[in-house]
Amino acid sequence: MFGLGTPELIVIGVIVLVLFGAKRIPEIGKGLGGAIREFKHAKKDLSGTAATQEKKQEPNPQTSLERKLAEKVVAQVPGVKQAMNAIDKVDKVKELMKS
Repeated sequence: MFGLGTPELIVIGVIVLVLFGAKRIPEIGKGLGGAIREFKHAKKDLSGTAATQEKKQEPNPQTSLERKLAEKVVAQVPGVKQAMNAIDKVDKVKELMKS
């Protein structure tokens, strides 16, 4: 598994435990599991409908598909959604400052 042995995995586990704490790890695992489940579900749904879509509707459907999946995955992970909202606000302020 990528050249990682048992000692390396134990060290990584201890670092994660120290960084996030014992109470936060189950929340993160639940969020990641939900994100993966949602990604698989969306991939299955979109693969069935992708064959019927016309390419005239969007100039680049792959990027919008990736954007939608990324938004769903981000919404599942705790704390990331708030960070993304903050980044969006910063980008809006930068655009206002340039105008």
